[in-house]
Amino acid sequence: MNSKERFSDRVDQYVKYRPSYSKEVIDYLYETIGFREDSVIADLGAGTGKFTKLLLERGSEVIAVEPNADMRQAAVDQLSTYPSFHAATGSAEETGLAANSVDFIVCAQSFHWFDRTAAQAEFRRILKSGGKAVLIWNLRLTTGSPFLEGYDRLLRTYGIDYEKVGHKNISQDILTPFFKDGGLHKATFPLVQPLNFEQLSGRMLSSSYVPLPGHPNFEPLMAELRQLYDATQENGLISFDYETEIYYGEV
Repeated sequence: MNSKERFSDRVDQYVKYRPSYSKEVIDYLYETIGFREDSVIADLGAGTGKFTKLLLERGSEVIAVEPNADMRQAAVDQLSTYPSFHAATGSAEETGLAANSVDFIVCAQSFHWFDRTAAQAEFRRILKSGGKAVLIWNLRLTTGSPFLEGYDRLLRTYGIDYEKVGHKNISQDILTPFFKDGGLHKATFPLVQPLNFEQLSGRMLSSSYVPLPGHPNFEPLMAELRQLYDATQENGLISFDYETEIYYGEV
């Protein structure tokens, strides 16, 4: 499937059930990496605007570049009241933005979909001198509790192309050549998302590698998800745990 169209039938689930990002993560961007209220930031692969919104709330000007029309429209619907919000039809490889026009690039939960060689050239073209790129993922933990380990087993058993598309395939060694020599920095932050069963189901279905209704794997997957939830929930909730990873530097 074309990566730019993978989420067209999952926009509602993505908006409702994907986690946001912690205050500590946004503070780190502004207090350590150097984001400012007057920064012009390109959010590439902005999706439904989850990360864009957090930057707008800090007063920065944000250009949300998203090739998927349905996801981009969801961002427009939620964020158009911010005067410093701009939506752009484009991709990380061809943003359509002017050369030397942005102070920072952010890629939240999106960089693993990009053609890295083409994106690197485009990043260099649109960034101002001294500008930085920031790659961010909420990395779902797969060990540490019976729920986390059971959830990953379900994805490996019933997922469509889970092994091929996960951002877990992106490592620091792979990312190092994308940045200037010696310029890659990394930071990590914990994130916990408590979910009831409805929210857990929606969170699962927001992933592009999970089968939807009508697929032969859908019914057995949801039945086993219910069993896993019933066996591991406490007071009606399970703990969906992540580690937020940030990689940044000049490109």
